[in-house]
Amino acid sequence: MKKYILAFIMTFIISMTISFGGSMLLSPKIKIPQKRITISVGESYKEPKVKAYMLGNDVSKEVKKRGKVNTNKTGKYKIDYQINKYIFLDKERIIVNVVDNEPPKIELTGGKEVKVCPTKEYVELGYTVTDNYDKDLTDKVKIIKNENEITYEVTDTSNNKAKETRTIKKIDDEKPTITLKGDSYITVYLGNTYNEPGYTANDNCDGDITNKVEVSGQPNTSVIGTYNIVYKVKDSNNNENSITRTVKVEQRTIIRPQGGGNGKGIVYLTFDDGPNEGTTNTILNVLKEEGVQATFFVTCNGPDYLIQRMHNEGHTVALHTASHNYNYVYASETNYFNDLDRVSSRVERLTGIKSIIIRFPGGSSNTVSRFNPGIMTRLTSEVKKRGYHYFDWNVDSNDAAGASANGVYSNVINNISLNRENVVLMHDIKSTTASAIRNIITYGKSNGFTFRKITNDTAMVTHGVNN
Repeated sequence: MKKYILAFIMTFIISMTISFGGSMLLSPKIKIPQKRITISVGESYKEPKVKAYMLGNDVSKEVKKRGKVNTNKTGKYKIDYQINKYIFLDKERIIVNVVDNEPPKIELTGGKEVKVCPTKEYVELGYTVTDNYDKDLTDKVKIIKNENEITYEVTDTSNNKAKETRTIKKIDDEKPTITLKGDSYITVYLGNTYNEPGYTANDNCDGDITNKVEVSGQPNTSVIGTYNIVYKVKDSNNNENSITRTVKVEQRTIIRPQGGGNGKGIVYLTFDDGPNEGTTNTILNVLKEEGVQATFFVTCNGPDYLIQRMHNEGHTVALHTASHNYNYVYASETNYFNDLDRVSSRVERLTGIKSIIIRFPGGSSNTVSRFNPGIMTRLTSEVKKRGYHYFDWNVDSNDAAGASANGVYSNVINNISLNRENVVLMHDIKSTTASAIRNIITYGKSNGFTFRKITNDTAMVTHGVNN
């Protein structure tokens, strides 16, 4: 009986299939708009709209997917779609090809055109290679050298090729450089000797060509006037350069002592902690215009030319400290003299003079050194044994404490006296002092004071030692 039923069912299905034009009307069918898709590596993969129908009805929701695409890795990916409905089955496949078609990028350090001295060989300036897929390919570069060209080639793992060419030009069209030692503007007093501070010359191809510099012009220090010294140099490829130094020969203004002799009424303007660009040069300008000489207790800070200018304009360049670090300077006698020797060497190198005039950081009466009991007592004795003259002060401008320009002026003029020698403490790193200095000098000149610089013959003005 079962055999008859099964045969009947099969006969019915066959007849229905024939009647409705084939099995497509009974079995589900998957429809895919595109079976092969190509995308670039790193690009987002958009899933196609897959549809399935059976007997005219949409059965897309019953389609099952297997497989996925890694868009960060090149290759071919198979995505299978399948639907089972009753005893019927349909399958379709999409091939997704993730490719890398972007060539690497070559960056040449120094550019695509490089100038090289005619007598020198090109030295590789370097390069980098980045690739969207392989990342760093710098070590994969192939270099092909020709006489005036260097070609850089690289191929990534997807066989994308890149090439850059660097052109080498054997030419020297760069002027040599001349650097003046000391200031480009120097004042020499009438009758004094002009000492040439010196110069250096360098060339990109020839190197040091100082010995090729031609100097023309010489100041006549016996005649007041402005003189130009021209320094000219030419390299082996005929590139030429020149620079000028101006030397002004002028009469020194002599301030006649007033207010009695024997040192009374003398004012020693002293400046600590410099030099400093922007304030020290302002003070030097005022001193030169007013015909006043002063004393600068310098450090190892600031530009060299300002120390040379102090010396060239007749001021005393004295020694303060290399570091101004109390904890180091006063940790031991050895530290103190090491610090002092450093600033001494700088001054001697720039001026040709070994200074013996010093001022202790904080003064000899300082208390910041008490972490090392008795060191100031030992140092004040030892510096004199070594031939130094140390100076403190008896007038404090209080510029280090933050006094305004008017405050600096008032503190000085209210405390200088015609009955003694006055050593005024100021700091040439302070803009307030730079603003007040001319008024201080004007007051002094108008009220019988004499301005002088400290010399090796000046009697020391010192404090009582507190440690």
